[in-house]
Parts: sequence; structure tokens; C-alpha cells
Amino acid sequence: MNFVCVDRNTVQPSARQLMERALDPYMLMGMPHLTPFGLSETWLMKELGHRHWLMLAREMGLANADFRAADGTEAYAAIRSTSFSSMRLDAVSANDVLEIRSILEPVSRTQTATKHRIMVEKNLICEASLLSVFVCRTKANDNHSIARVRLTALANYGRTQTNKLVELVSSVRAGIHNQPDWPWSNQNQKTDEFRFRPTSTQEFNGAKLFYFAEFQAVFERALEAVGGSDFRARAPSARDIVFLGNIEVGEEITVTLSTDRSDRASGWIRRTDGKQIAFISSSWNCKSRELHDRSPIEKEG
Repeated sequence: MNFVCVDRNTVQPSARQLMERALDPYMLMGMPHLTPFGLSETWLMKELGHRHWLMLAREMGLANADFRAADGTEAYAAIRSTSFSSMRLDAVSANDVLEIRSILEPVSRTQTATKHRIMVEKNLICEASLLSVFVCRTKANDNHSIARVRLTALANYGRTQTNKLVELVSSVRAGIHNQPDWPWSNQNQKTDEFRFRPTSTQEFNGAKLFYFAEFQAVFERALEAVGGSDFRARAPSARDIVFLGNIEVGEEITVTLSTDRSDRASGWIRRTDGKQIAFISSSWNCKSRELHDRSPIEKEG
């Protein structure tokens, strides 16, 4: 005999209630969350970005993440920079329970950071930081016209707080990334180019912007196209991204890769007019990742 569980609660939860549910720290892992090599970095970026926006809306006392400028114009908490470290994404398998512990840190009157610890059975899988800034389009439907905007609700944030991602953004914008003391900088590094045209239904989000979570995915495509199986087998240990702009639907982008040794690489992503829209730096573990169906995490200690 088959039994069907019927939910007799016909009252639809409020957006605020659903927002709180979406911030639950525990998630059961399945195929939508995984790749052949473990936890999907692209999925994780999307999930942390979603949590970042919901936490920001909650901090601002909003019923949902509908951000508006003073004149009512729709505003977006655009991710300005991300940093992933201590990455062990290959340690996650189907049916694992992922735990995400997050905190929000006001940075300035326009910027907010969130920090996240991702774990399975209390074993660290990744530490992540996201920095956002509120922006809006200065021209309707023009993704090249994105500009910073101040929201009244953040007026009580006060003075700028010290934040690693703010310093990273400033350094990249100032060109300090070319200095020899930066770990991914070397004038003898090999350079390759990769071209890609994002698909409107896959890489763009509901705001009609090239989704921030897709930048690292394009970077990985470029690495695999240039380096083949050598890069495909490497498990990332850290990745930093600075976002500098966006593209229109149908616009092609170019990834310029620079590698100076086998365990790290960096790259610029540019749009068709030559403007740099992102800088990415990555490093990898020494050991290669392997295809797996089920490889439980080794208990630490």
C-alpha cells in the first residue's frame, strides 16, 4: 500500500518567513549541488550570494530583498569581490549534510561584507568572504551603465571598517597586482587567451546581469581549454575575484590567463570594448582530485 503525505497547511508563508528558512545553516547535498569532483564551486557561489543578499535585507529590516534607491529606482547589492580559502570541495559527496555558518559585517555606508564557514560533520570545507556594494543602472537596460548608489537604510553604518576585500579591490584597481611581491605576479609567466560568449538563459541572472557566480566558471573553462586534463584534475585551494564591470546579453568576453607555475594562475576577463570586468587569482592543492561517488570525509584529529 502506498501512502501520500498531504500538507494540510494552506497558509502560504510570508516572504520574511521564507527568507529565514533560506538561511537555515543545514542543507542535504544531492545532484544539484555536486560535480564529478565534489561540491560545485559555482553552486556554492550562488548559494552564498543568495544568503548575502537575504542577510543584508534582514539587517535593513526589509520583508524581502527588494532593494530601492531613495527615488524608488531598483538597486542591486552587486558582489564586488569574493575570497575562498581552505577549499576542500572534493570532500563533499551526495547525502552529506552541509553546514553554512555566516556573519554580516557592515563595511561602509555603501558596502557590506559577509563571512561564511562551510562544513560537513564540523570538518571545514571552505572559508568564504563576499563584499557587496549597492548599484543601479544610470541608463535603462544598459549593463555598461552600472554605478554605485547610496541607500538611506545604510546611513547608520558609520565609518569604513577595515576589510581584506576592500584592500584587494583597491590594490587591483591601482594596478598593484603587477608588483613582484604579489604571489601570482611574475613577468616570465605564460599568457594564453580564451574567448567565450555567455548564453542569456544560463549565465545571466534575473536582474539581466552577467551573474557574479559565472565569472569563476568562465575562468575554469579557460583553464581547461588551455591546459586540458592538467588543470581539470587540480583541486582548487583558494580563489580571489575582483569584479569591475558587466556585459550585455550577447556580448563576447575574453579571458587572458597568466601562469608562472603549476599550482597557481591568474587572469583578466575583458568585454568586447577592452574594458576589464574582473580579475581572478587561483591556487591549487598539490594532489590531484579524483572522480568519486562516495568518499566520506576523513575525520580530523
